Amino acid sequence: MVIALVVAWFLVAIFVLVAWPKIGADKAWRACALLLTLVFSLVHQLMFSTIAEDAYITFRYAQNIADGNGPVFNPGERIEGYANFLWMIVIALPKAAFGADIETSAIVLGVLATLGAVLLAHVTVNRVVARAAGEARPAYGVAAAVLVAGAGGLAAYGGSGTETPLFVLLVFGVFAALAARRPVVAGVLVAFATMTRPAGFLLAVLVGIWLVVAALRGRYTWWSPVGWLLGGLVFAAPWTAWRVTYYDHVLPTSVVIPFDLELPARIDAGWRYLSGFSLVHQGFLLLGLISVVALLLRRTGRTPHEAEARSLAWLMLATAVALTGFVVFFGGDAGPAWRLLAPIPPLLSVAAVSVYGVLVAAAKPSPRPRPPVQRLMPAAAVALSGLAVLVSVFSPEMLARVRAWHDHGVQMEEIGRWLDAYLPPGSVVSTSAPGVLSYHAGTQLQIVGVRGQTEETGEAVVSRRHPTIAVVTDSGYSAKQTCVIDPAYAARYRVATFAREGTSSWITVFPRADVERAVTSALDRSPDFRHVPCPS
Repeated sequence: MVIALVVAWFLVAIFVLVAWPKIGADKAWRACALLLTLVFSLVHQLMFSTIAEDAYITFRYAQNIADGNGPVFNPGERIEGYANFLWMIVIALPKAAFGADIETSAIVLGVLATLGAVLLAHVTVNRVVARAAGEARPAYGVAAAVLVAGAGGLAAYGGSGTETPLFVLLVFGVFAALAARRPVVAGVLVAFATMTRPAGFLLAVLVGIWLVVAALRGRYTWWSPVGWLLGGLVFAAPWTAWRVTYYDHVLPTSVVIPFDLELPARIDAGWRYLSGFSLVHQGFLLLGLISVVALLLRRTGRTPHEAEARSLAWLMLATAVALTGFVVFFGGDAGPAWRLLAPIPPLLSVAAVSVYGVLVAAAKPSPRPRPPVQRLMPAAAVALSGLAVLVSVFSPEMLARVRAWHDHGVQMEEIGRWLDAYLPPGSVVSTSAPGVLSYHAGTQLQIVGVRGQTEETGEAVVSRRHPTIAVVTDSGYSAKQTCVIDPAYAARYRVATFAREGTSSWITVFPRADVERAVTSALDRSPDFRHVPCPS
């Protein structure tokens, strides 16, 4: 797939550079360029092709929705352990309506959302530039699409089963709606973004402020911020009311839990997360910095339309900064490829190309346009997307870690299916990796956090005081037999080790002392796992 990705990028780069004048003038050439860009994006996503650990938590909630148990992790326990309500509903619908597999639905919908984000980047840039220039200049949108297709973080999570692609799609939709002067649509999409990821609330605040300022300056009527608010409340208000009624708390658990960690430690983790991201995304960050400098050097627009387009570009850049600050404040994420910051490079790409288009539209026309200068922007776009491809392939945090993540996920899936097949229904499993294992363990088993605790509203709430068995691993099998028991389990639990037949791999579990023989005997019936007692 690496070779296929390089070939796909090379074809896009050659076509865009050679056919650039025709791309702007002819719909057929532009459609061909976008089609090649979509193929490039699809190959980029397929190269990673790994479902994220966190996605399986959402899958389990979606499975329970489809089964009629409601949005719960374990039937009968109303605990909000997800942060992506809209995405959870979207992937549950095919299962509930047609019996479609949740994993497959999530992968397909995520890939389609990523491809949609590539196309919507094209639309958004075109609308912003057209507002400044008074006419369409659609070639600029193609350059933005190429940049978004090359963004490694978005590609890594395109088929991951997470809400990341949908969130990026909705963010672009908000800016496209604002550029088209459709505040009500923007309000609806902002509400959807907030229901998809908590950081969407920052987008809502920024868009609200932007519309109020635009109304004060006379660019919009006061109906615009009012319409935006009403459009958002149509969905946000009933969703919030339902959440408070169903889960009995106002703030989402995903927002409250990080506050268990002290602020200095949380900020320190966030800065380390950002520094790693910045190191391998210098090209996109430089693009954003150049955009800011360019806007500052030309402080005022010659026409109201140009000023409005400039302010939209500022809003995109401010959103990128706000989303980054949100991630830093909450301490980042443990997964590879910087999932929480994946929207930033695409957003900076759209903002930068929009700035370029707005400033070119505002510049005095030259009687003799120079071809090299005309191709400066597409050349920069394909070069930066090529650099992003190199980052995807060679950065230790990208492809290599995602592949290791995939291998660990396969092992956790095997362990989950083993527990589902041989533990008695209703058994309570305590695990440090509730994602893959819990989904494949099925809803007949109760899954709780390590030591029988489930996090809710920032406090440890004992869901099951003494689980039937504890599986303390988040990376699959170990290379050797391990008979050490955590002191937290020593009083009530025993050690049981199993060899994975046909391999040199081991798994250690901790059955509760009073059911040790029954649980060990049940698990030992599997032809794939053989119980090997620990040495005396």
